[in-house]
Amino acid sequence: MESIKNILKGMVIGLANIIPGVSGGTMMVSMNIYDKLIHCITHLFSEFKKNVLFLLPIFIGMVVAIIGSSFGIEALFDNYPIQTNLAFIGLILGGLPVVFKKVKKEKTKLGHIISFAFFFLLVVGLALVGSGDGANKALTTSFEGMLVLFGIGVIASATMVIPGVSGSMVLLLLGYYNPILSAITDFLRALADFDMEGLVYGFKILVPFGIGVVFGIFAIAKLVEIIFNKCPLYAYWGIIGLIVSSPIAILVVNELPVPNVVSILTGAIAFVAGLFVSMKLGE
Repeated sequence: MESIKNILKGMVIGLANIIPGVSGGTMMVSMNIYDKLIHCITHLFSEFKKNVLFLLPIFIGMVVAIIGSSFGIEALFDNYPIQTNLAFIGLILGGLPVVFKKVKKEKTKLGHIISFAFFFLLVVGLALVGSGDGANKALTTSFEGMLVLFGIGVIASATMVIPGVSGSMVLLLLGYYNPILSAITDFLRALADFDMEGLVYGFKILVPFGIGVVFGIFAIAKLVEIIFNKCPLYAYWGIIGLIVSSPIAILVVNELPVPNVVSILTGAIAFVAGLFVSMKLGE
């Protein structure tokens, strides 16, 4: 049962990581697995069996969600933008009670408020800067191109792990979001069609990017662990700022149509459903 629950959590995190404006790290906090996930990554080999058993279902859920969403998520945003965005806002805000429990018994200091305000403004600022699409970059399989893909993978994974920062939005700003998403889709189609030429090309694109992602996750996880060990209350107040600002970032980055009565009602239902799912998965 716990494994199934972790697969579902992984699916939510995977979806969040590919949607501009939505933070996978924030979803990890909302699912109440952020601290444990960081610990498992940084102590992977010292507690190998235990950590793999925890990480594997989450990883499976993320892969399933990313593969599935590379074909279907755009349809949801195109056809039901208000409802889909409100569902994700509900998923994010459902994690606030978990984080507040970490700080509510402690006295609030000026430094905590500054930490909250800094990260709140950081996310809103990034959203305002990223509200326009960056020019798409061309992906190449040359040695230099693979090094660039490795670097982009490092950047993407680092921003995906940090709560409140949307890795997909950063990729969008850099001009690699659409090309990488297209490369994943093309690779899966080549796999289904047994297109060897397409598979080899996709392999050359996705492997260096994937290696960069793995490297970046381990590097940033260690840094996050140090921060939580040295100044946990400042870190949690920063995360609260990131969570509270994330809905604003989503609404800024994703242009929504003028709502009508139906979209408002169904959007409210989607928001409550997201809130409920987040709170249940976070238990």
